[in-house]
Amino acid sequence: MLIQADALRRIVSAIFARAGCSAAESERVARSLVSANLVGHDSHGVVRVPRYVQMMRDGRLLPDRTIEIVTDTPVLAVVDGGFGFGQTVAPQAVRLGIDKARRNGAAVIALRNAGHVGRVGDWAEMAAEAGLVSVHFVNAAGSILVAPFGGTERRFSTAPFCAGVPRPGEPPLILDFATSVVAEGKVLVAAKGGKPVPPGSLIEPDGRLTSDPATLYGDAGPDAPPEKRENRGAIRAMGEHKGSGLALICELLGGALTGNGTAGPGPRPFANGMLSIYMDPAAFDAAGFFPEEMRRYLDFVKSARPAEAGGEVLLPGEPEQRSRAKRLAEGIPLPDDAWNSILAAARGAGLREEEIRAILG
Repeated sequence: MLIQADALRRIVSAIFARAGCSAAESERVARSLVSANLVGHDSHGVVRVPRYVQMMRDGRLLPDRTIEIVTDTPVLAVVDGGFGFGQTVAPQAVRLGIDKARRNGAAVIALRNAGHVGRVGDWAEMAAEAGLVSVHFVNAAGSILVAPFGGTERRFSTAPFCAGVPRPGEPPLILDFATSVVAEGKVLVAAKGGKPVPPGSLIEPDGRLTSDPATLYGDAGPDAPPEKRENRGAIRAMGEHKGSGLALICELLGGALTGNGTAGPGPRPFANGMLSIYMDPAAFDAAGFFPEEMRRYLDFVKSARPAEAGGEVLLPGEPEQRSRAKRLAEGIPLPDDAWNSILAAARGAGLREEEIRAILG
């Protein structure tokens, strides 16, 4: 089915408001999730609504939190999100990094104990809007999902990496990916009747490669909290040993260095950690070489002969820009199972059928 972005945002916002978030936070979370769907990152979109609501009920995700500054210097800060919504505490941490980088040319912010921070590209875009280059290493404590290269057992979270580069007068370059072959949310989307994951994305304990979501979720069901994903299969690391190595670095920098904790071993409460580096190009490049050289080089990259007839070389962020334009015009595609889960979450939060119909218009 296709649903318009505004209608989807309204119903998601209403769900979180009824579940106990403030109006401001409900709208912020809804906009972030719907924005992920708009740019084609369905794994970080509204498919997560039922899981967020369940985490709130369990007391593992707390509404309307403010970051606690644990360590503060002119160019560095360690902040604790207090298990608040990532869409609330992450932008607080990003704003702190932006302020420090503007004053000092560069800054490093370590965020720990955040709820799911959503699409990390949101935070790189936020920095780029302020004119800053940013790099982000992210992990998820308590979310062991990915097998390292050469292994079949889970050892990593999906450990996202993201970088953003502003371009004067142009959309920023945003490189944002999980270091697993697919994000966990893409397996969730597949389990909810959406786009299948690529063949060989998952690995069974005996080493067999598969694309069956049950390999990850087993009988627990796709809406089960992370510690209930009882099946013994795993997602594979991307890029063989290279992606596995980058995942390890994300766990160490986003998890261990921030104080968030790594994916394992042992049971841990779910929390995202994010180590972010912010750089002001003006502090590095008083002569203005960077933007013009970047423009020349990007034109050179895009001028490469396409590998397929009618194809083109795309820059990081271009697929998302095109997806946003298309989905704003045509609507956001949702599998029936995912949409029914959202409606069930709305009813479970106490919204009556007539309220749901009125919200959706």
